[in-house]
Amino acid sequence: MTVAIYTDGACRGNPGPGGWGAVLLYGKHRREISGAAPDTTNNRMELTAAIRALEALNRRSAVALYTDSTYVKDGITRWLPGWKAKGWRTASKSPVKNRDLWEVLDALVQGHDVTWHWVRGHAGNPENERADTLAREALKAAAA
Repeated sequence: MTVAIYTDGACRGNPGPGGWGAVLLYGKHRREISGAAPDTTNNRMELTAAIRALEALNRRSAVALYTDSTYVKDGITRWLPGWKAKGWRTASKSPVKNRDLWEVLDALVQGHDVTWHWVRGHAGNPENERADTLAREALKAAAA
């Protein structure tokens, strides 16, 4: 059976206070997690949501991870091998932004069988909407 994970991140200011949320579904089981950071970016919160969701898994799993972030999906599925081959440099030879989080995500992915899916944000997908709500609620708490 596959674990379905829906993730989202939010930020006020970019940089500014941020929040992340994730919904994990496995059979009849459902787990919702979220968190915040006082000074961050939207991309860091999107990455953190995926990281924390994968860290929440107790054993190697088949995972279908759904994100509305093309940055996360393209980064992990298309850009990461090139970044690593070029010593964590982009095609324009600049240092990769958020390298610390990309390295953590890359290591976590090695422990699971992950397929990555992009979903349109705010388009009525109930689990993506819930992940967005969790992220925004965590952001509010961080900004308070």
